Amino acid sequence: MIIEELNQGEKMEKMSYAESGVDIFKEEKAIKGLLSKISYQRKGLGKPLGGEYAGMVEFGEHALVLCTDGVGSKIMIANKLKKWDTVGIDCIAMNVNDAICVGAEPMAFVDYLAIEKPDPNVTTEIGKGLAEGAKKANISIIGGETATLPEIINGLDLAGTCLGYVKKNQIISGEKITPEDLIIGLSSSGLHSNGFTLARKIVEKNGYSYHDEFPYETYKGKTIGEVMLTPTRIYVKEILALLKSVDVHGLAHITGGGMRNLLRLKKDVSFILNNLFEPQPVFSFLQEKGNVENKEMYQTFNMGTGFMVIIPEKEKKKALEILKKHSEAEIKIIGEIEKGKGVHIPELNIHYS
Repeated sequence: MIIEELNQGEKMEKMSYAESGVDIFKEEKAIKGLLSKISYQRKGLGKPLGGEYAGMVEFGEHALVLCTDGVGSKIMIANKLKKWDTVGIDCIAMNVNDAICVGAEPMAFVDYLAIEKPDPNVTTEIGKGLAEGAKKANISIIGGETATLPEIINGLDLAGTCLGYVKKNQIISGEKITPEDLIIGLSSSGLHSNGFTLARKIVEKNGYSYHDEFPYETYKGKTIGEVMLTPTRIYVKEILALLKSVDVHGLAHITGGGMRNLLRLKKDVSFILNNLFEPQPVFSFLQEKGNVENKEMYQTFNMGTGFMVIIPEKEKKKALEILKKHSEAEIKIIGEIEKGKGVHIPELNIHYS
């Protein structure tokens, strides 16, 4: 874990996500403004059921679940390397990992590709990643749209929408979370698909090329771009297996906002993260070269933890066994729930509220 702030960076400009162009707090306000004007509901359609990670609507004894997301500026690195065969995995991962947070099983997907100009080589490579992501998530890609927008798009942008379903009485909302529950962490594969505006600025400001070999022995033989393009891990298989046998109180996909994502689950408890995974060296590299403060790192990146599961203590043994059996990720207890409010990382003296 990154514990001490970087002394050698005292004279360096401290970089942050907001200063690089993405202010998550302004984004939250903008989203609230958007939602405040969306009130119309179709008559005869079941009522919306809310959901922090995905939208849900009643459909008989089930809820239909919809969520949408894109690859973000990670795709700019793919463009630099002319390597587009993994961004499709990211696109599907960012959606299905959100869908499972409400207990839903993802089943279908549509993609939206906006391009500056048609290029069969590029679209074929993107298709490879979408196919691989669909296989990993066990979903069908049932359609999509490609738009050529030369006056709007510089390069390309890839997004998608996932459809899933869950029985209404099995929706995971986070409301069951109580003090003494445990938090299980599932390791990430690296940066996943968040924080890339800051990550790119750090790399480019320090004069690196994405074609340069990564300067850490851990990634020997890989370029900086290749490390940063590591696909987002998909957690569908292990979470669906867990939901069949364990009383799960909460599920969190650690995306934009980092550890602050836990605040989306419940407001009146404290999430104590006292045993987090050691962040992969790519995070140390970015923190060092950007002189980024610990608190900023943990609210911008996943810092090695891509997904969290909250369970009662009595379910600990069974939950760990199931997750370790079905997952490629490292699995361990990373924290607990206590009375209070906010997200706390005691070792780093970090608090989010």
